[in-house]
Order: sequence, then C-alpha cells, then structure tokens
Amino acid sequence: MNWIKKTLADVAGTQEPIYGPEAIQTVTKQAEKKPYTELTPNDLKWEGKQHTNVETQTFYFMTDEGVTCMAQIIYSNVMGVRTTCQFNSKIYDHDGPGKHQWCSDPLDNHGFDEKRTGFFADDVALSLSDDGTTYTIKSAKNQDCICNLTVKRTAPGFMVGENGTSYYGTDPSHPWGEMFHKFWPRAAVSGTMQTKKKTYNVNGRAVFIHALQGMKPHHAAARWNFVNFQTPTYSAVMMEFTTPPSYGKTVVNVGGIAKDGELIYAGCTNTATHLAVTTDPVSQWPEPKALLCKWTRKDGKPVEAELMGDLGERADRVDVLAHVPAIIKNLIGGVVGTKPIIFQYITKDQMTLKVKEGDNETSEKGSLFCEATFIS
Repeated sequence: MNWIKKTLADVAGTQEPIYGPEAIQTVTKQAEKKPYTELTPNDLKWEGKQHTNVETQTFYFMTDEGVTCMAQIIYSNVMGVRTTCQFNSKIYDHDGPGKHQWCSDPLDNHGFDEKRTGFFADDVALSLSDDGTTYTIKSAKNQDCICNLTVKRTAPGFMVGENGTSYYGTDPSHPWGEMFHKFWPRAAVSGTMQTKKKTYNVNGRAVFIHALQGMKPHHAAARWNFVNFQTPTYSAVMMEFTTPPSYGKTVVNVGGIAKDGELIYAGCTNTATHLAVTTDPVSQWPEPKALLCKWTRKDGKPVEAELMGDLGERADRVDVLAHVPAIIKNLIGGVVGTKPIIFQYITKDQMTLKVKEGDNETSEKGSLFCEATFIS
C-alpha cells in the first residue's frame, strides 16, 4: 500500500505515506563530525537536475539608504518532462509602506555557462568571478525593474556538514530526494535597481543563498523559518525547515554568524521560536508576532548568539501559488491541506543581536529581514 501511495504521490503530488523520521538523513548527522565546510566556486555550481526539483539562487539586499530588496533566479523541473526558469525581483515600500515593487518573469533560452556557476537567458545574466568572490546580476527582462548589481563576498561562505545536504528516502544508499542550502552570510552590494518611477542605489549589505529542493516542495517541508540580521559588525543567518508527517515532522536548522573576513560560527545547533502568534484571518495560519533565535557552539571556542524581539506589523503576506511558475503551482495547488503562505517582516534598529565569543560579549542593533512560511 505504501508503494502505491508513494507512486501516486510522485505522479500527482498528493500526500505521501508515513515513513517516519528514519526516512530522512539530515545534514545534522554530517555536522556531528564536521560542523561546516567553507564554500569554493565548485560548490556554487548549478545542479540543473532533470527530475522533479526547485533550485534557486537568491540575493537579499539591505541598502545604506534603508531600502530592503531582493533578486532571485528559480530553476524548476517536473518529472524530467519540462524545465522552466523565472527571474524575480522585489523592492519593499517602493511607493510607501506596504506598497512593494514585485516583478516575476518567465525566462526563455535559458542555460548555464561552461563552469555551471553562471546562468543566462534572454535579457538576464548571472555570473560568478573566477576567484569565486563576486556575482554580477543583470536583468532587463522587465522594464518595471531593471537590475545591474554586483555582490562581493566579505566573509567566507559555508554549507553545513560535508555537503550541506539532507537526503530523503527509506534506503539511505538510494535517496529519492534531497535538500541543501549554501550561504554567503556577509557580502557587499553595489549597483542599481531601476523602476519606472525611481532608480535605487543598491549599496549596502547582501546575503546570498543557493538552495535546492530535489523533490516536490510540499513533500520536502511543511514549514520554514528564515532569518537574515545585519549589524555594522555582524551578520546572522538561519534557515530552518520542518518536514511533513511523512518524515516525522523532523526539524533541520542551519545557520551561521559572520563578520568581515571571518566566519565565527556555522552549524546546526540553532533554534527559531515564535514567542507569540495570532491567527491570520485570511490564511488561518498562525502568524508570528515575536521571535527568538539562538545560535550556539559549545566545542572549541564557545559562541553564543541571541536575537529576540517583536516583529511588528508584517511587511507582506505572500500567496506563494500566485507568484511561482505555473509548473510548480500545478504540482501542489490541488493537494488537500496545502496552502503556501509566506509572512515577511522587516525591522530597522528595533532588535539587538547579542554575541558572546569566549569571554567577550557584545550587543548591536541591526536590520532584520525575516520569513515564516507555512505550506501544509
């Protein structure tokens, strides 16, 4: 019966049978032997898998002028039958609080460069420098947001464990799915994002994340927490997902703390807790109102970091199925109990990151970009 359910789930995207937590080999297990690995250019290659997957390279920006924005390429494939790519950009509070400039455009004639660290399509190009320290992002795909950006890494990039990957499947030697995240936690951005009303000077801090969900997204995770906090000295990032009941509601949390030229900590011993929630009347999901995040390393030189505070009014509530490529929408749109919603929050100098390195303790206010995602 499980085989029948599994086959139906793979084809139709319906709920998977209950395999239990032993059916996921989390990256946490790798991190017990090797907490993290610094990224090389080879680690940033596009996978471009020809089976069901969603692969993204996403850049988050916090400008010196106080503007938060992002740029993203999505590569998606369903069952090896069809591949689609999308370029997304978003400028928050473009016309005032709560009015955002959002562009999402399908891409034609897409492909990868010879090293597979770069991506191209009609009117879009993403390239990584030979030394692996700098991305350039160019897009003239949508006249509502023309992008010309340079992102330079200012601290080491990392992936947790040996390869940053959690594997799904009842046979560890033959997994049927995978998930990874690779980070540049601290980088500098320069350039412009040009709309029809304004040209934004995008100079400031950046975070880059290369992610892969090598299976149907709603099978891989039911909930997500993402935190990006930037202070003058520190960058703190965290990505946490919780699997559906099929994989035992297993929680995997990867993250790190960096400052210029140095990765202070990276690993899996992190937590994200919603201290207060309220029921969103539109989606009926528990919208978080206050957050507590902790990063901890006890071996070697101890590191403890804590971020806690009220999230305030959300910046946006995103109906995922209204913004993703149709091919992904068709994967999950008809599944009972699946309604992907992202609650997004932005705060500036309202929250404080407390960092303790050995005997040294510091506290700094900074800017937060945070997402809480509910899928099923």
